[in-house]
Amino acid sequence: MSNVADTVQRMQSKFNPSAAAGLDLVFQFNITDAENYYLVVKDGTCDFQQGESADANVTLIMDSETMKGITSGETDGMQAFMAGKLRAEGDMMLALKLSELFPN
Repeated sequence: MSNVADTVQRMQSKFNPSAAAGLDLVFQFNITDAENYYLVVKDGTCDFQQGESADANVTLIMDSETMKGITSGETDGMQAFMAGKLRAEGDMMLALKLSELFPN
């Protein structure tokens, strides 16, 4: 299993369903040095899929180490964004919602 797949599994274990109540969103994760994933958050559930979604509300572009660091809490997502290690396309405000959906 890849580094990114491990990171995705860790994210799923931290999922906060109450923060996802009433939501219907798709987060695309484009990993520059590994496979891409997308996350469907709908009515208190989350489902990760490998690949790309044409319905993404926001696309986050980073390398696998940045994703691992943000997921583990070792890297601050806003700092990664400001340092150019993380790019967002689409509704950037939704990227902030990820910290509520997956608290450290």
